[in-house]
Amino acid sequence: MDLSQHRYAVTLDWTGNRGSGTSSYRAYGRDHVVQADGVPDLLASADSTFHGDRDRWNPELFLLAALSECHMLSYLHVAVRHGVVVTGYQDQAHGTLRLNRDSSGEFTEAVLRPDVTLADEAQRELADGLHHEAHELCFIARSVNFEVRVEPVRG
Repeated sequence: MDLSQHRYAVTLDWTGNRGSGTSSYRAYGRDHVVQADGVPDLLASADSTFHGDRDRWNPELFLLAALSECHMLSYLHVAVRHGVVVTGYQDQAHGTLRLNRDSSGEFTEAVLRPDVTLADEAQRELADGLHHEAHELCFIARSVNFEVRVEPVRG
């Protein structure tokens, strides 16, 4: 078994056909369901700006959530390696998407704002410094072509 490669699979099922398919831009819904074996279905859509359902997840939120989750998981990993006991972690992440005249677009940045609670506040300087190491290890941040900044905050 090759431990250097891992494969992931999802199924996407478009549920937005309102009866006439894509007969016009406003004739169809952007709703869809994202599925993977063994986990709950995710109800998704486009961002409401793009005629989607604001009550569902959208691809832009998925990308930002993946960056935030990956950084947290990498951070907790390096905290253990350095003997830093983390007792709480929250992130208020945001991203910027630029739209182009040709209807394309791309993220230009994502900013993670992790707020880490420590068992021993005397380790704060070390703990704050671990964000750089975690960022270097994060699979998702290493896979995107835009800047991902990490700006730790305290309470």
